[in-house]
Amino acid sequence: MNIIIGSRGSELALWQAHFVQAELKKIGVEAEIKIIKTQGDKIQHLSFDKLEGKGFFTKEIEDALLNKEIDLAVHSHKDLPTENPPGLIIAAVSYREDPSEILLINKNAVDTKQRFMLKKNAIIGTSSARRKAQLLALRNDIELKDLRGNVPTRIQKLRDGNYDAIMLAAAGVERLNITLDEFHVEKLAPEDFVPAPAQGVLALQIREGDKALFDVLQKLNHSDVQTSIAIERKVLNLFEGGCHMPLGAYCITEENEDEELIYKLHVSIAKAWDAAPCYIYMEAKSPETMAQKAVEKIKNIQPARVFITRNKRSNDVFFDLLEKHKYIVNGISLIEIKQVNVKAFPDFDWVFFPSRHAVKYFFNQWKSNSDKKIKFAVVGLGTSDELRQYGFRADFIGTSTDTQLIGKKFATMVKGTEKVLFPQAKGSLRSIQKQFVKIEQVIDLTVYETIKHPADELPEADILLFTSPSNVDAFFEKHSIKNSQKVIAMGGATGKALEHKGVKRYALPPSFDDLGLVKAVMSI
Repeated sequence: MNIIIGSRGSELALWQAHFVQAELKKIGVEAEIKIIKTQGDKIQHLSFDKLEGKGFFTKEIEDALLNKEIDLAVHSHKDLPTENPPGLIIAAVSYREDPSEILLINKNAVDTKQRFMLKKNAIIGTSSARRKAQLLALRNDIELKDLRGNVPTRIQKLRDGNYDAIMLAAAGVERLNITLDEFHVEKLAPEDFVPAPAQGVLALQIREGDKALFDVLQKLNHSDVQTSIAIERKVLNLFEGGCHMPLGAYCITEENEDEELIYKLHVSIAKAWDAAPCYIYMEAKSPETMAQKAVEKIKNIQPARVFITRNKRSNDVFFDLLEKHKYIVNGISLIEIKQVNVKAFPDFDWVFFPSRHAVKYFFNQWKSNSDKKIKFAVVGLGTSDELRQYGFRADFIGTSTDTQLIGKKFATMVKGTEKVLFPQAKGSLRSIQKQFVKIEQVIDLTVYETIKHPADELPEADILLFTSPSNVDAFFEKHSIKNSQKVIAMGGATGKALEHKGVKRYALPPSFDDLGLVKAVMSI
């Protein structure tokens, strides 16, 4: 069998075509590559959302396939419309390269104290409506400027000083093996900055009746990837969107304690690039109806009254996003945090912060007096943000709401000779520390304590969001939960505290940060 592969002419598209060509050769199939120019390649002066129709990076290649000028089209799967033209099918999909987004930042635009390590009022280059909407949701001070061209061209525009930073798919940069030492690189986790459906995956498209080639391509197919991205693309299909729609969908699979496969889906969608996105998260054991349920959940989001047991902060993403969607949000901390003075600090190699408070009350008292390189670990992106305020970056970020799982992952990173300092609250449950086999590696250090301040009156609420076990205890001293109220617990320890109070039904956010809490509220 000798086949012709159709591809766009960009460096990345050709990498993709050559990759498939090499994979085919491994199974004894020879292939040649034919370059085809698409509408998206020819029109470089317009942003994606101003290009007419769908499939502006794929239509000409699909036409060549239908006209039998080529036998196989290799596409970046995220560029494909959700429905194949009549007569064409996706025969196989590749492995999934890293689906994350990356921010490439000119080093003179780095600010370690800001989210994304990016200075205030920075100019970011991107032509993606999805990226624009999510960037503005998290950093409303930035200026967005359209950016077109292939990956090397975009990077050169950043190098020339046209932007302070640009956003790219990590997959493209990694596949081209581009050296980025001259920039600061900030990788954004796909659970938080939600990628395009099927980002990082290649689609192998053929004519529907070409059974011989279909059978050959099954040897290259990654069926697990195929199932996950089918959910993502079904979400896009049900919203009748193309790749210019401000929609992100990302599905992963994990095994639960019973070794059952669980599908976990994150979705972000906005009405326009400059509108606040809706965020939802859901889990299911079966993939069949997951997309439909996710879309139904988004379409039926009803603004509600929310009470959270913490005070509003400056630049508060949780309050800001919910209020833009007409939620009424009130926040009152029911506890007071007091510093516990530390008389002396032991020697340590790592510091693990379980909360923002731990960061604050540690740095209030600790001053580095040696050249020793200390490494830092945190629970949640919110704690990571707090750490940056003191000029440090986390070497490990635990994003799960299962603190035992975070502890197990972190313990594998720590060398047997290293010691870990745990700044914590008085009476801490020590969930992370208990995951260490060598207890002599763990150093507990109390840096703050909580004092309950129950409120006599609280705002009316449809959704109650508890941020800590101490806040749960303080709430129940003077209040109870009505049957009509929905409850969210920020993590397993807070959930256990609610269970002790007789609350059996509560939701958990997918992560401890503001976006995780927003997803929990919008998904409940």
